[in-house]
Amino acid sequence: MSTAPRTQHADPSKEAARRRTFAVISHPDAGKSTLTEALALHAKVISEAGAVHGKAGRRGVVSDWLEMEQARGISITSAALQFEYDDCVINLLDTPGHADFSEDTYRVLAAVDSAVMLLDAAKGLEPQTLKLFDVCRHRDIPVITFINKWDRPGREALQLCDEISERIGLRPMPLTWPVGEAGHFRGVLDRESGEFVGYERSDGGAHLARENRLTADEAASEVGAEWDRAVEESELLTESGGDLDTEAFHAAVATPVLFGSAVRNFGVGQLLDLLVRLAPQPAARPDTRGTPRALDAPFSAFVFKVQTGMDPAHRDRVAFARVCSGEFERGMVATHAATGKPFATKYAQHMFGQQRDTVETAYPGDVVGLVNATALGVGDTLYEGKPAVEFPGIPSFAPEHFAVARTSDPGRAKQFRRGVEQLAQEGVIQVLHSEVRGEGAPVLAAVGPMQFDVVTQRMESEFRAPIKLERLPYQVVRLVGDRNQSAALRTHNSEVLERRDGVTLAVFTDNIALRSLVRLNPDLDLRHLVADAE
Repeated sequence: MSTAPRTQHADPSKEAARRRTFAVISHPDAGKSTLTEALALHAKVISEAGAVHGKAGRRGVVSDWLEMEQARGISITSAALQFEYDDCVINLLDTPGHADFSEDTYRVLAAVDSAVMLLDAAKGLEPQTLKLFDVCRHRDIPVITFINKWDRPGREALQLCDEISERIGLRPMPLTWPVGEAGHFRGVLDRESGEFVGYERSDGGAHLARENRLTADEAASEVGAEWDRAVEESELLTESGGDLDTEAFHAAVATPVLFGSAVRNFGVGQLLDLLVRLAPQPAARPDTRGTPRALDAPFSAFVFKVQTGMDPAHRDRVAFARVCSGEFERGMVATHAATGKPFATKYAQHMFGQQRDTVETAYPGDVVGLVNATALGVGDTLYEGKPAVEFPGIPSFAPEHFAVARTSDPGRAKQFRRGVEQLAQEGVIQVLHSEVRGEGAPVLAAVGPMQFDVVTQRMESEFRAPIKLERLPYQVVRLVGDRNQSAALRTHNSEVLERRDGVTLAVFTDNIALRSLVRLNPDLDLRHLVADAE
C-alpha cells in the first residue's frame, strides 16, 4: 500500500541494468578513500580532490566524515556514494580498511554485486586484503583489481600478477600494463587497443590528469625501450591465458587488472569505464527459502548498515537499505518482515558521503538511507505486497576483545544506557550482559580493539555520556548450547554472558582454560561461533 496515488515509473528490470553497485576493499593505507574520491572526480560530481586531511586547504575526502576518521586518516565506517556516469547509476560503497572494522566491511559486501580490490604496488596482497577477498570468494563476488601507487617505487608487475594467481587463486587478466617500472610511471599499454596512454601530472592530484594517447608505432618512437618491454610482457600474458574473459570474471574465477595511481588520478578513468562496461548489474537475490526474488517483483530491500551522528545538528539515525526488487517510492508504506508491522518511508535520502538529497524513487541496486528508522536493525527486510519475503540475515563475527563499560557520570545513567543500546543496534559493538555484573556494567565485545576507541569517542561526543572501560582478559568465546549448564561455566577463568539477541555465550581467558573445564565437564555443550564470513 502507499500513502499517495502511485504514478507510472520506469521498469525496475531496465533500471537495474543501469546500476553498478560495488565496494572498494583493501588493506589499510592502500589508498582506498583516495581512490573513492578520484572516482567521484572522474565522474565530475566533485570539482576538486583533497587529501584525507584536507591538503592545501582543500576539503577532505567525501567518504571519511567521522571526526576520528579525519583525525587518524583512516576509514572507520562504511560510506555510500551515488552518482551518474555514462548513463549508468554508480552506487559506490567505501569500506573500513582497518582490520578492527572488518565486520562492517562484511556487511557492506552483503549489499554489492562486485568489488574493486585495491593493492599497494610495493606491498601486494596483505593480510587484511586476503581476509576480505575470502569473503568475496565465499559470496562469489566478482573482483576487479586496481594496483595502486605505481608512481612510487614498488615491485615488478609480473611478480604482483603471479602473487594474485598463487595466493588467492584468481587468474589475473591485465587490461592495462605499466610502461615504466614502479616509481618511474610513464603510462600504460592499453592491451585491448594496443595504444600507449600517457599521463600528465596535475597539481597535486587535485584535478583530472590529462591523458595522451599514442599509436604503437608512435610509442615505440617516443617512449623507446620501456614501451618495447611492456609490449613483450603483454605478449607473454596473452600466451599464458592472461587476456580478458568476461565469463570467468563474472564467475569470480578471474580478475581484470588495472595499474595506476589514485592520488595522481592515473588510470582511474579506465577503472570507471571498466565498471560500467563489465561489472555485473543487480540480479535476483535469494530469500531465506532460497527462492530468487525477481527484479520486477514488488519492492523489497534489506538493511545492511545503521548509522547515527551523520548529521551533528540532529543526531538522527539512518538505516542503509539495498533495494533488491521493484521500485522504491518515497512515502510508500512497506512491511517490516521481522515484526510484520508497517514501516513508513517519508524520510528517504540518497547519500553522497555525509551530504544528502531526498530520494523520490530507487531501483534494484540502489542504496537508500531511511532516516529516523529506529525500528530497523542490521539484516532486517522491508517489502511491499504479498506474499511476504525475507532475506537472509547478516551474521556477527566472533569477538576477540572484551571490556566492561561503566558511566563516568552517574547522573548520565539514562544517556549511558541509550547510547550503548544505540551503538549495539548499529553493530558498532556487541553488547553482552551478565547476571553477576548487572545492567549498569555491560560487557562490550569487539573484533578489534579500535572499536573500543570509537565507542568511547561517540559516547562522549554524541550522547554526552563519557564512559570508563575495564579490559577483560578473555580471548576465547563459545556458544552455549544448553543454558542449564551455565553454572558450571562460571569459574575464575570463564564467564557466561547473554547477547542482546538472546544467545548465551561463554568466554574464557585462553584455550587452556577452555580445555581444562571441558575435561572436568565432558558433557558441556559448547559450540564455535560460525559466521558465513569464515
